[in-house]
Amino acid sequence: MIIRSIAPLRISFAGGGTDILEYYREHGGAVINSTINWYAHTNLTPAKAGVRVISLDYGSDEEIKHFDYTGKNDLIKATLNKMIGAKKEQLGAEFFMHTDTPPGSGLGASSAVVVSLVGAINKWTNKTMNNYEIAELAYDIERNELCIRGGYQDQYAATFGGFNHIEFLKDGKVIVNPLRVSDDTVHELEAHLLLCYTGTTRQSSGIIENQIKGIKEGSNLDMLHKQKEMAFDMKNVLLRGNLDRFGEMLDEAWQTKKKLTSNITNQQIDKLYDAARKSGAIGGKILGAGGGGYLLLYCNYKKKHLVEKMMNSLGAMSKPFSFSKEGLTVWESKNEY
Repeated sequence: MIIRSIAPLRISFAGGGTDILEYYREHGGAVINSTINWYAHTNLTPAKAGVRVISLDYGSDEEIKHFDYTGKNDLIKATLNKMIGAKKEQLGAEFFMHTDTPPGSGLGASSAVVVSLVGAINKWTNKTMNNYEIAELAYDIERNELCIRGGYQDQYAATFGGFNHIEFLKDGKVIVNPLRVSDDTVHELEAHLLLCYTGTTRQSSGIIENQIKGIKEGSNLDMLHKQKEMAFDMKNVLLRGNLDRFGEMLDEAWQTKKKLTSNITNQQIDKLYDAARKSGAIGGKILGAGGGGYLLLYCNYKKKHLVEKMMNSLGAMSKPFSFSKEGLTVWESKNEY
């Protein structure tokens, strides 16, 4: 028996930064995001003994003999430590893993990896965790066990899937509100949106550290409050299918986000965004913490091809995508390979 697991990557539209613990524990947070048809893949094959990890993303093939954190395969080590504990030494498994985009690209890939791992191990060990428990454990593994700085939305997006308005309450409770976005609106979004890779990945931890510093000092609170308001406003815009306003709000969200900390944008990103706007983009934003990764652009439909041509000429290659309704998906395969 082989256990296969996929968890979707996500696009965040508004509210990013308000899902950081230092903010939402004082003020409450909210985000709007949706998953897309790019995934983190986990293939778990039970074995007689030992843990072997094959990662296509990092081009590695390693047998894990020690479960201390060394910077290599830490996500798997931490997941096994949290879910199996001391008994992990008695179990055997091969993990074959890959994601559909490079880590550090602003699409929540690392969190999707952990969610796919938790999902596969949950089935392997016959646990009965629900979606909230899976997302919470994935968050605990990344943020607490491994001390990786970041927000709270990625784990919930990858687990639940679809369009969601997610609220982070002061008491630590998370509420996932699935949005019933009409099929026409989804198709219209796909017809107007471009997803372009800037050509560089980034480590989000430094950007997050600067944001946390700003929260503690109070220097970026007004911008974060505005981001949270936009998340609520954008929910209504999406449900009503008012996509012209949606495009404008992406630009407003980006202009606000850039003020959170200086390393969210850079000369290359500003050049790309200005060129996109001049070519026919109504709005857009860098996804994730910022500093690199993917640039999301909402375009005038008749000028979308011109924006795409311009982005490609500047080295920001567009990559096709569609929105996905499903979150974490786990199944058993009886095939040998």
